[in-house]
Amino acid sequence: MTTVAAISLLWLPLIWISGWLFLSLCAHLVIYWRTRRLEPKLVRRNKLPSIKTQLILGDTIYGVIWASYLLLSLQPVPLPGLDVFQFAIVLVVIAMSTMLSFAVPMALFAATLPITATLVVCFLHYGSSMHFAMGAMAIGAQGFFAILSQQLFRSSLLIMSTRAEKDDLIAEMEQVNALALESRRRAEDANLAKSRFLATMSHELRTPLNAILGFSEVMKDEVFGPMKNTAYLDYAKDIHSSGEHLLNLINEILDLSRIEAGRYELNEEAVLLDEVVARCKGMMHVRIQDKALTVTEHYENDLPQLLADERAVRQMVLNLMANAVKFTPKGGMISLTVGSTETGGQHVTIRDNGPGIPEEEIPTVLQAFGQGTQAIQSAEQGTGLGLSIVQALAQMHGGTFDLASRPDNGTVVRIEFPPSRVRRDPTSTPRAASGRFDGMLKAG
Repeated sequence: MTTVAAISLLWLPLIWISGWLFLSLCAHLVIYWRTRRLEPKLVRRNKLPSIKTQLILGDTIYGVIWASYLLLSLQPVPLPGLDVFQFAIVLVVIAMSTMLSFAVPMALFAATLPITATLVVCFLHYGSSMHFAMGAMAIGAQGFFAILSQQLFRSSLLIMSTRAEKDDLIAEMEQVNALALESRRRAEDANLAKSRFLATMSHELRTPLNAILGFSEVMKDEVFGPMKNTAYLDYAKDIHSSGEHLLNLINEILDLSRIEAGRYELNEEAVLLDEVVARCKGMMHVRIQDKALTVTEHYENDLPQLLADERAVRQMVLNLMANAVKFTPKGGMISLTVGSTETGGQHVTIRDNGPGIPEEEIPTVLQAFGQGTQAIQSAEQGTGLGLSIVQALAQMHGGTFDLASRPDNGTVVRIEFPPSRVRRDPTSTPRAASGRFDGMLKAG
């Protein structure tokens, strides 16, 4: 306002300009004081309508002040250059009001319509074609800035809406993160409690169980002489068999718990995969013979050594072979294949012609303690942990475990070790001749 007043001295008397500037500054101070008092009320939603009304009133006062300036400079004949200066003032005021008051559309019109209407009236008073054109341009500018203010208003609403959604999302993420941290803490506490329980169970159960197994073995083998009552001998055999089953269950639970807790450490060494599989088959020889199963072996020649934990590999193969022997009917067939994969790794594949597993039950049997309907119907002793342990140990070696089966078509299980575990060193330990063979075994 001060700048406009100073420039206006080129055309208008000092007393007129001084009076207009004084009244304008007083109005500005009053509006500023009122708006400062409105700030604390912004947090109250019920006060928003009254605040909006006062803002519109303040902008109306501004519009009237600028309109009074145009009326103050109205002359019977336009002074040279003053009309152009007035037109420029109107454009600047409309533009500034658009930027400052777009959040309240009614306040924008209250601030700009008085000055635009006054300018048009003044230019109509002058009556020249140039003034008519400038008046039309002022009306067009009013419409243009009105449209621009609507665009700014919508953009502001979109920004505030996006910001509110972002704040809600951040708050929700913080809440989820807090819940996740709490769940993690509880899981760690539960895992610690489980580890302590398993350690206690290992000690408290194994100690008496070893005594039970020892004494029941003495009784069933009749170490101190034959038993006169054969029923007692059968009871001793049942006690020993049940004790061994319970001990195996405890060992498998402890192994799986150590794997899940990340405490199972691999003792890696160079092993010959086909020799490990051959020894595992030899350990299953009695059970294979009892069921008169035919076992065919296909071992690739000159397989390089594999960097792996031999105990873990043996445990995986024994678990899979035990399942194959368990569910293959008498006189059935089992195939053992050891060789290289297409990517340069190594694999163990065991195939049987047992009853198979329905496709919908495969996820169940791969879970801890999961058993399919065939295992339940056959009433075979089992913990349901074998496949879970195989899967976990294969993953610890960086490999994969796959199970494919269909009812009445048998089951195929496959363990693959990655190429990174295959030793390519030509100076590796030579293969033992006695530990390697191909062929077919007919047990019966």
